[in-house]
Amino acid sequence: MPLFHRFAPAARLGRWLRLAAVCAAVALAPSAWASPASAPLSAQAEVDIHSPYRVVPKMPTGSKATADHSKFKELQGPFKSGPEVTAACLSCHTEAAKQIKGTIHWKWEEVEQDSKRIVGKNKVMNNFCVSTPSNQQFCTGCHVGYGDAKSGEFVAFSKRPDTDVDCLVCHDQTGKYKKAPYQSGNPATTRIEMPPGSGKFIEPIDLSVIAQHVGDPKRANCGTCHFAGGGGDGVKHGDLDSSLINPPKSLDVHMASDGLNFQCQTCHATGGHEVSGSHYKLDAKHEGGQYVRGSQHNMGSAASCQSCHGDTPHKGSLAQDLNMHTRNIACQTCHIPEFARGGVPTKMEWDYSKAGQRGPDGKPLVIKDEHGHPTYLGIKGSFKLGENVAPDYTWFNGAVKWMNIGENAVPNKDGVIAINQYGGSATDGKSRIWPVKTMKGTQPYDPDMHRLLAIHNAGFDDAAYWHTMDWQKSIAAGMKEAGLQWSGKYTFVKTTTTWPITHMVAPKDKALSCAQCHTNQGRLEKIDGIYIPGRGKDHQPWIEMIGLGVAGLSLAGVLVHGGIRSFMWLRRRDKPGSKKH
Repeated sequence: MPLFHRFAPAARLGRWLRLAAVCAAVALAPSAWASPASAPLSAQAEVDIHSPYRVVPKMPTGSKATADHSKFKELQGPFKSGPEVTAACLSCHTEAAKQIKGTIHWKWEEVEQDSKRIVGKNKVMNNFCVSTPSNQQFCTGCHVGYGDAKSGEFVAFSKRPDTDVDCLVCHDQTGKYKKAPYQSGNPATTRIEMPPGSGKFIEPIDLSVIAQHVGDPKRANCGTCHFAGGGGDGVKHGDLDSSLINPPKSLDVHMASDGLNFQCQTCHATGGHEVSGSHYKLDAKHEGGQYVRGSQHNMGSAASCQSCHGDTPHKGSLAQDLNMHTRNIACQTCHIPEFARGGVPTKMEWDYSKAGQRGPDGKPLVIKDEHGHPTYLGIKGSFKLGENVAPDYTWFNGAVKWMNIGENAVPNKDGVIAINQYGGSATDGKSRIWPVKTMKGTQPYDPDMHRLLAIHNAGFDDAAYWHTMDWQKSIAAGMKEAGLQWSGKYTFVKTTTTWPITHMVAPKDKALSCAQCHTNQGRLEKIDGIYIPGRGKDHQPWIEMIGLGVAGLSLAGVLVHGGIRSFMWLRRRDKPGSKKH
């Protein structure tokens, strides 16, 4: 007999009602717990914290920032100078200046990885603006500090007060903060005629408005200096220019404003104003595992591809073959097929020996290309620009040897002096094949003392080459400021510098194809020490003959063996007494 049939109708009705009541209670209970807004706060506080249904009530937060700087009385101003703003910042951020003054952003100095020499922007030669010692009022327009623009004398960064730290250049959110040229890193707080006597003026900016609108740095903040290296937008690096302020995905998959929207510090992780990653300390072959915020290996540089993607980043049918490449090839080699792709050209050659020409009006001659970009300036010489440039490639282990100002330098057999040299080889176990930009220069050289010459180019005095175009005076002033002797003679010599290509990461469908390297005269044609299938220089006829011979003999063996087996099977089948018979 069915269970319910054993009870009387009245009893069955009572049990059905009790069962319905229990179900209703169970169904309603979670919805009641999950609706804290309808309950008083005291009731929320009494919720069992161990309950699996506990929901943390959300509070309205508005901005993610924890402070509205526009409400701080310290920032109401008015401010007459950048240091006054910094003093206000430091009244709350008490350790910020000390942190900044310990970084390369302030010191412009770094310890070279192998030699342990002091290098950095204040020490090394380059083949863009050549040297910094006598051009500080101009060069410090990209320094995170303020200097004395009136004295005309450079005060060592180490001797400057904390209030000379420039907070606004990195933290301004208005986009209106600008350092004025030739003002030792100071913004214009009064109307400045620039150049003097030109009738052109720089208008002052309102520091109080900017001070009240500060926040975490954006790409534009970092780009204020890093996009303008070498004297202009995109000039120096080739993979850093203003096109990265608001880039499409086709230009950079990480920074795409309609995609991942990475800011610079997403990769260049920062703590205590110490920014990870530096072209003086490159992580050429990251071996610290994948990057996890807070992990111990994050104490070093996390600004490498592998620090996030690991050594086996590829998925899918070709994953095994592609991941095999990461042992010898940097990710950038395949995933940055060209640099200067954002519509901003980069400077590939700069020839100072051609400088000095004047136009019919007596002013320094200016020649521009069809896009309006200068290819010749009387004060600087001739240039060769490039867009969508295929990189050069080299073995690189992260060690770079720089030439400091004043070091002896002898041209090689091709008449070229390498101002910096990348370390690495196919056999050191530390190197990968990296894409690089090779910048070619022609610059002043002392033929008797065998050294590249420091020059004084920026300024409005008689020795400033950009002002008077007199090499003798310019070199004399530059070498004096650098504290170096020179013979009094100068000629011009060809130079190179090498720059890593690591930004402007293309979408994966725009990465290099297999055929672009595995072919004769392909991208890696000049790379030695590694066998690349398909490359002409790796073609060895005798090895291939042996391979083809072995393959042919193997095929013949298979055919012969199969033939014998087939013949024997037919013989057995035709014998009397076999199943066929």
